[in-house]
Amino acid sequence: MFHFEKLANETLDRIECPGTEHHYRVTRPGGYPDEAPGFLRDRGSSRFSVMIETYLPLAERVRTFQVFEDDVWVVTFPKCGTTWTQEMVWLLNNGLNFERAKKLSLDERFPFLELTGALTLYGGDTVTDVERLPRPRHIKSHLPAMLLPDAVWTVRPKIIYVSRGPKDAATSFYHHYRNIVGYDGPREDFFNAFLSDNLIYAPFGGHAADYWKLRDERNVLFLSYEQMKRDLKKVIAKTAAFLGKSYNGQQIAALEQHLSVESMRANKSCNMDNLVQWARKTNYSYERKRNDANQFQFIRSGKINSFEQDMSEDYVSRFDEYEKTITEGSDFKFDF
Repeated sequence: MFHFEKLANETLDRIECPGTEHHYRVTRPGGYPDEAPGFLRDRGSSRFSVMIETYLPLAERVRTFQVFEDDVWVVTFPKCGTTWTQEMVWLLNNGLNFERAKKLSLDERFPFLELTGALTLYGGDTVTDVERLPRPRHIKSHLPAMLLPDAVWTVRPKIIYVSRGPKDAATSFYHHYRNIVGYDGPREDFFNAFLSDNLIYAPFGGHAADYWKLRDERNVLFLSYEQMKRDLKKVIAKTAAFLGKSYNGQQIAALEQHLSVESMRANKSCNMDNLVQWARKTNYSYERKRNDANQFQFIRSGKINSFEQDMSEDYVSRFDEYEKTITEGSDFKFDF
């Protein structure tokens, strides 16, 4: 069903690190199963995804993964507001039960389906972990639409997708690579890999564009990080309606406060301390840059235009051109 082509080029050689090794281009005949909407198979759709070797034995298991109508999926390209959205969605779907949310980590409440196929040294079997969840299940994934379970297209669970502008997404992903994945090279090499679609889950543009095409499907809600930063109350209300929930203004305000960057960063159930600590023990890079690691938090700046601190004018220009190639000829815009 899938074809795996091992990738080897100079860009990849410079970014491969302990957490992401041996990259493959994953393709499938026709791109999508027959049950998927026909418009996903047009020439503008993504035809491949870059994944790492540990994902390969999971690919068929994910394709045949059992999907239920009451599942709720949050899907993003990495570092595009995933944790923020997960916490919002879980609380909206669970009566704003803040006390229960504090007692259970977000990983327990809203696990990452393909984590063991996305981080080389992590181990375990997160696909089985998600299969064993009691229903209704909340599932996190970074998979492009092409690699979602086939049953998604017939069962039609709720899917919430969040996009983010490429400059901020690349910058946040760079810090994630340094502090979680184990990358220890120049940011320019990482940005070059992002721009040339040589990172895990690439291509970034195809990832967002395919979910944008699904935005009018009754089971899909398309949000953006920028929307959430501009008017979180509006996004909360919109997401609640999509989930079939109703909350008053006071309740929405309470959730908005809970979802503030400061609150999320201080929230032990959301700030992924266990993952950060695991990375500190596992990746050799922490011995080389201990001060940087000690300051890193999984929930980082939480700002729009955070790229300005990390990206030179030359790379800003290159990313602007890259964004044009994604949005040209389409009504899709990252900041909509």
